[in-house]
Amino acid sequence: MKYYKLTGFLACLLLAISCFLPWAYYPDLHKSFTGFFSEQNMYGRPGKVFIFFAISSLALIFINKIWAKRTLIFFAALNIGYLLKTYVIFTSCYNTYCPQKQYGLYLLILSSVVLLIAAFFPDLKLEIKDEDSSSEVNEE
Repeated sequence: MKYYKLTGFLACLLLAISCFLPWAYYPDLHKSFTGFFSEQNMYGRPGKVFIFFAISSLALIFINKIWAKRTLIFFAALNIGYLLKTYVIFTSCYNTYCPQKQYGLYLLILSSVVLLIAAFFPDLKLEIKDEDSSSEVNEE
């Protein structure tokens, strides 16, 4: 992927920004919840975990080693799993009230999916070792 680092950087940046935007509006409370705010901290602060994934993924994107690219795939998959859990928690109905999904949640989904796709297509050049030159046999 030609624009791997730029795409990964933008996905990590959007992931971090989306944690501060409204994710769901709860009409019975007249409040919008974000990644760092929920009523009486009922849903925790999933924004902290997403910020951790964004910073870790950003560091792994710019390391040109094969282990970093494999670790990035693992972190991006964990990020998607945590996204699914968070999505279910923030959008589930309770006591006949259903929260309204807002743009921060959609941006979170988009950035997590783009990060996972970018992790599968790294721009990494591998050296091919020639086996014939390393195992030459001296014939006398």
